[in-house]
Amino acid sequence: MRSPALIALAPLAAHAHVPDAPATDVAAAWAWNFEPRVLVLLAVSAIAYAAGLLRLWRHAGRGRGVALHQALAFALGWLSLVAALVSPLDTLGSHLFSAHMGQHELLMVVAAPLLVLGRPLATGLGAGPAAAARRRAAVPAAGLDVLLGPAHRPAGGLAVHALALWAWHVPALFNAALVHEPVHVAQHFFFPVTALFFWWAVLGHDPRGRHGPGPSVAYLFTTMLHTAALGALLSLSPTAWYAEYVPRTALPGFDPVEDQQLGGLVMWVPSGLAYVVAALAVFGRMLARARA
Repeated sequence: MRSPALIALAPLAAHAHVPDAPATDVAAAWAWNFEPRVLVLLAVSAIAYAAGLLRLWRHAGRGRGVALHQALAFALGWLSLVAALVSPLDTLGSHLFSAHMGQHELLMVVAAPLLVLGRPLATGLGAGPAAAARRRAAVPAAGLDVLLGPAHRPAGGLAVHALALWAWHVPALFNAALVHEPVHVAQHFFFPVTALFFWWAVLGHDPRGRHGPGPSVAYLFTTMLHTAALGALLSLSPTAWYAEYVPRTALPGFDPVEDQQLGGLVMWVPSGLAYVVAALAVFGRMLARARA
């Protein structure tokens, strides 16, 4: 069975195949998105994780392999996906850059780290028939390195995520994502997937101890700096970067420049705090291990 984390990202691709058509009235702009493919894939991801978790706990004991707080983290990450893809935030994002930014940040700095903390690979390995699960669990760690690629190479995860963030905020690409379906698909793929790589690098489990807390904190600090820089550029710009949003902000009654500044602040302040919280969590885990 595929990893629930990857299944959980499937709604992003399904959603991206439905271009954001601007609503014609204020009520429609605040509508919920009940796209069947998104709802089905979200349900499948939840069921896959729950099935793997129950099987793992049945064979290893409750709380073994995946602790209760880790299962709760995955549940909160899944609910964050629902908030980003199903709630009115999704529809409003077709009119307001700030809402679109909030959606992306919810996916990248809330859902992605929570999904990683939920240990989806552990539950994925336990979700199939018992004999097959034992065989998959016996796969050497080197095999997972090959499978996950940059997720197990922190510098690569950091670089790929940074490149995705800056490249997709170039006005030409961001405007294209608002009007062209294939570009929209690519944007909704690269943001959360590269975020998963990054968060796996700093929060993922490393039983062989190749990467200590020091590098993880350095990666978090570096990402906080460059995302804050991008947020500051958006917030302090006197002109709107994204021409496609200029006419769209008329329906909710926002000024395009103020809308962009608000979106920049979302990336600059709340998202920056998420990296600080993650760095504190890394230090806390290091101290807990030192006491053990």
